[in-house]
Amino acid sequence: MSQPTQDQCVQEPVESDASRLFGLEGLAVAHVVTDGVDGRVVHVVTADETAAGCPSCGVISVSVKARVSTRPRDLPHGPAGLSLVWHKRRWRCVEAACARRSFTESLPAVPARARLTVRLRAELGAAVADSGRTVAEVAGHHRIGWPTVHAAFIDHVSPALTAPLPPVSVLGVDETRRGKPVFAQDEKSGRWVVVADRWHTGFVDAAGAGGLLAQVEGRSATAVTAWLADQPAAWRQAITHVAIDLSASYAAAVRAGLPHAVIVADRFHLVRLAGDTVTAVRQRVIRETEGRRGRKVDPAWRLRRRLLTAHERLRGDSFARMWNTLIDTGAPGEEILSAWVVKEDLRALLALAGTSPDREEISRRLGVFYAHAAASTAPEVHRLATTIEAWWPAILAGLHTGYSNARSEGYNRLAKHVGRDAFGFRNPTNQRRRIRWSCTRQHRRAAAVMITLPA
Repeated sequence: MSQPTQDQCVQEPVESDASRLFGLEGLAVAHVVTDGVDGRVVHVVTADETAAGCPSCGVISVSVKARVSTRPRDLPHGPAGLSLVWHKRRWRCVEAACARRSFTESLPAVPARARLTVRLRAELGAAVADSGRTVAEVAGHHRIGWPTVHAAFIDHVSPALTAPLPPVSVLGVDETRRGKPVFAQDEKSGRWVVVADRWHTGFVDAAGAGGLLAQVEGRSATAVTAWLADQPAAWRQAITHVAIDLSASYAAAVRAGLPHAVIVADRFHLVRLAGDTVTAVRQRVIRETEGRRGRKVDPAWRLRRRLLTAHERLRGDSFARMWNTLIDTGAPGEEILSAWVVKEDLRALLALAGTSPDREEISRRLGVFYAHAAASTAPEVHRLATTIEAWWPAILAGLHTGYSNARSEGYNRLAKHVGRDAFGFRNPTNQRRRIRWSCTRQHRRAAAVMITLPA
């Protein structure tokens, strides 16, 4: 079909079924042609009289200076391609007091100098933010540049991410590695050493629906205290507990930034520390007795996974086999079993969390743990007991309140999924934005419900 002229488009009636079907507010379909390259080409004209208003003074103009055409990108309609041609007027501003001499028509749906319609830009941002798609994937699907799609995503998420933080009573602080550590071989010793290891520290609403509140680069006390200092005093004062792993840096930062808050040691990290202690004892015992690393022929090596399994999850015959096998190996096996017993004593103590335990029961289980640790000959077990003693106030707070840093660990998993989906991030700011958006879904849903509730 032949292309319509400018005058033909302007003279076309603005109200039609095609205009209503196209559904771009303020524009009317004047003509549709089929193009072998772009598919369907939709020619539209301005159907909103307010588009003739001067952007500076607001006076409606009646003097046409010229006619121009633009080709803003719009949403695809159907499987075939679709391109948009907007035939519009350039008006003269006849207001003497206005500094603007001329202007071109613009609409809220297609702002001035915009290369995308507002609805396409919103669709691009939502596709990345809410559909779990990468920026590159959405850009390739719509045949739009990566920077344009990324800018649409930022516009989509910025209102929610820049809003004031929700009130938090229990704050969770934990670190997550950004990417992978970089190793290099030392020229003198020949050993491989870490030359770059990048981390993010995340702040989480550990007992509410706030999700991931923020991330900062690094995992030092300075980074944590700086972020806390930037928050409103009333928001900080509302925090009663802070859940952390066994990090001296985080503990020092919390004492400095939130001196009124109670530190809670996360139980997951305590159990993992106990398991690492059993593993360290097993590895040392095999090296001392066999002069090498563990192999399949070593009973302790074959039982390495069973030693880390909780006692209640072991079948009776499986537990008996483990116990008897190590007893039969003599003193080395007994030393490993003593570490396993101490690990189970610690798990039994931590199992009291959230059950409103009385002081006598806590003291009894703690005494059993210390007694078995003192009876063990393994130095690794003694170090574990020393660590528990140093962190006991924070551990006791966790037993009484039941608070933990479990949500931080869950958001760390989501952060890793976001990094894998994007095949890594070069820009840490972009990475933190994507991660935080993925970790605030529950908060956004709760906020949307509050907005829709009747006053």
